[in-house]
Amino acid sequence: MGNLRFGIKVSQGVTIDVLKRVWQIADEAGFDHCWIMDHFASLGPEDTLDIFEAWTMLAGMASLTKRVRIGCSVTGNTYRHPGVLAKMAVTVDHLSGGRLEFGIGAGWAENEHTMLGLPFGTVADRADRLEETLQIITSLWSEPTTTFHGKHYRLEDAVAEPKPVQRPHPPIWIGGSGPKRTLRMAAQYADVWNAADGEPAAVAESSAILDRHCADLGRDPARIRRSVQIRFSGDADGLLRTVEEFARIGITEPLLIVNGPQHVAQAEQLAELLPRLRSIDAA
Repeated sequence: MGNLRFGIKVSQGVTIDVLKRVWQIADEAGFDHCWIMDHFASLGPEDTLDIFEAWTMLAGMASLTKRVRIGCSVTGNTYRHPGVLAKMAVTVDHLSGGRLEFGIGAGWAENEHTMLGLPFGTVADRADRLEETLQIITSLWSEPTTTFHGKHYRLEDAVAEPKPVQRPHPPIWIGGSGPKRTLRMAAQYADVWNAADGEPAAVAESSAILDRHCADLGRDPARIRRSVQIRFSGDADGLLRTVEEFARIGITEPLLIVNGPQHVAQAEQLAELLPRLRSIDAA
């Protein structure tokens, strides 16, 4: 039997009824985790497709599922204050009975920041914000109070009760492949590194950079699981080959994205494929 953990993901251009059905399929079929994404306008050539707020959906997922782990791949750090985000995550962790996977990234969709009047800044600015957020959130989840004076955020004797169900905190997934900052933050803070997409060779190259950052920080790279998102087109044999290719380079957490318009049908097809997918061994 393989040692991969499989997730299923659907996010935009769907109704609440479709979302709930996909979550139900994930829960009943035995997927390890179920995912949404965090955006305020839809991605792609058409930005007016229906898309719901991510953390509200996660609360719904927590209540409508029983066993599957749930998460957002990944939360855009720039949309919410880290103190507020930490509280939202703890709430979902409690609602789900400790099933939250906490995904976060620096944020990249400039159009959303423009339309909402949110500061966007440079790539370096967003990396700085993410690093401060990771320090703040891990402190709020573990310390009695948190005082933090950073470039972007300030907290004074902030209390954060209750703490997460999962100790010391929910698994942290850091998304992105920036070689200097993002992958170094993943080496320091992440339980799972998530590559948004890409060919196996490119993902393997980023994974090797992550290993080097781990060596610099004195952390065992084997403690960081590796994940990639894979779009499912309906080609079962093609998906199996793709998962095998990623498994050979050490990916253990494939997130399978179902695409429209037949989201439910594709989710059902993936549920049927799950036993075959589970027979694949990771490197």
